[in-house]
Amino acid sequence: MEFVTIGIKELPEVNQFYAEVTSDLRKRGIDQWDYFYPNRFVMKNDLKNGTLFGIKEENRLIGAMVLDTKESKQYQKLQWGDLTGRPLIIHRLAVHPLHQGKGIGKKLLNFAEEYVMEKGHTSIRMDVYSQNPTAVGMYERAGYQVRGSIRFPLRKVPYLCFEKIIKS
Repeated sequence: MEFVTIGIKELPEVNQFYAEVTSDLRKRGIDQWDYFYPNRFVMKNDLKNGTLFGIKEENRLIGAMVLDTKESKQYQKLQWGDLTGRPLIIHRLAVHPLHQGKGIGKKLLNFAEEYVMEKGHTSIRMDVYSQNPTAVGMYERAGYQVRGSIRFPLRKVPYLCFEKIIKS
């Protein structure tokens, strides 16, 4: 098992990975993602920017997430704990259905926290679909705190906004 920065040549694998994760979520009645988001254009942009990180096992992508500084405009209305620092944002954290329940999500979070310290950031923020109890529970167990909720266009339910302040 290895952590890697995913490159542009891996776009087909990344698209397939997120399609399989999305399909699994929908089978479980979790409609946070669909066939419009995340899409190949979003993924291609992540790859071009060098912000998509993953875990590979036997050369196959089994977990992935984006780490960048792009916050949703809705984040501005929330009461964050880290008011003067440099937050890093997690987007699209996902674990392949065949590898869920094996601690891959926790490994991704640990990697993100180490990355934050290496790069001089002071906290991690993310928004999480409120109707995904597995994801919500994972972030809570990892020490992330809910700072409020936001809504996205065309989405039926709110997303919880989590934050964890990281001491470097």
